[in-house]
Amino acid sequence: MPQKIIIDSDSGIGDAIAIAIALADRELDVIALTAVGGVVSPVQAGRNLQALVEALDPQKWPRIAQADGAQRMAEAESEAPSPSWLVQQRLLHGSEGMGEWPVAVADLHHPRDAAKLMSELAREFPGEVTLLTLGPLSNVAMAIDRDVEFLGNLKSLVCLGGAVASEGDVTAVADFNIFHHPEAARVVLKSPTMKTVVPRDVSHKTMLTFDHLDRLDLAESRRWGGLLKHLLSFSLRAHRQHLGIEGIWLAEVTALAAISQPRLFKRTTLSVDVETEGRLTRGMTVFDRRSQPVWQKNVEVLVDVETQGILDYFTQILRKTE
Repeated sequence: MPQKIIIDSDSGIGDAIAIAIALADRELDVIALTAVGGVVSPVQAGRNLQALVEALDPQKWPRIAQADGAQRMAEAESEAPSPSWLVQQRLLHGSEGMGEWPVAVADLHHPRDAAKLMSELAREFPGEVTLLTLGPLSNVAMAIDRDVEFLGNLKSLVCLGGAVASEGDVTAVADFNIFHHPEAARVVLKSPTMKTVVPRDVSHKTMLTFDHLDRLDLAESRRWGGLLKHLLSFSLRAHRQHLGIEGIWLAEVTALAAISQPRLFKRTTLSVDVETEGRLTRGMTVFDRRSQPVWQKNVEVLVDVETQGILDYFTQILRKTE
């Protein structure tokens, strides 16, 4: 039976590609997509999710929700990344987060609240739902605040974000998914319920290149192939032009594979906290790696991955859509 999953996303290109793979993977049952602010605003993220689902028209449509007004206000009060970093992200993802692909959808009159939908689905299917977060943890923290049993009702929580020994991206030590709302990340990651973290140390090991894209031979005339070829091509060109690298990291696909292809990973159990106040270290994930740790272990951390396995998974699912 397919695994039930909810994907919480800030709807950049990498998120969109991972969501498309999840919708095409017959081993997964994507029951909901929720939008959180990050690379784009929560409202734009919601539009992107809606446009993505409408364009792909999967056999089973997931429910779609976005952060409510109170959550958006809390995010707005969080410290913003440097203007130069934000400019870079717009160049890498496009002004609306989906490259040059036009997002032409009407806003929902009564959009569902993301945290509420998460909680309702976890209660409806206790012990069956895996929540995958590809963006900041604002919605998850709100769901915990509203429902003390929320995490306990989930089968598992898998979070893309943070770093163990790797460098950050938005700052020298902080990953954007944590930096954007570190207070929320601290609530989620320090919770006693065990959860899985996919840090930059592992998520940035698998790279897709122009040669990989050419070998995929995606058919632009088909809805899946056309959309994914556009997103991948835009992202590859942007990374070459603005970062000087000949490929893109499949970070979000790697996080998805942690659920659908767990055999590809090595794991360890650690304890983690999130720095919320440091002038230079705000948003840093601090893992207790001492030989005799003092903190209680509260996260399963992915420490290695078979990169060829990730590429094979990505390729196999894409070919099934053609």
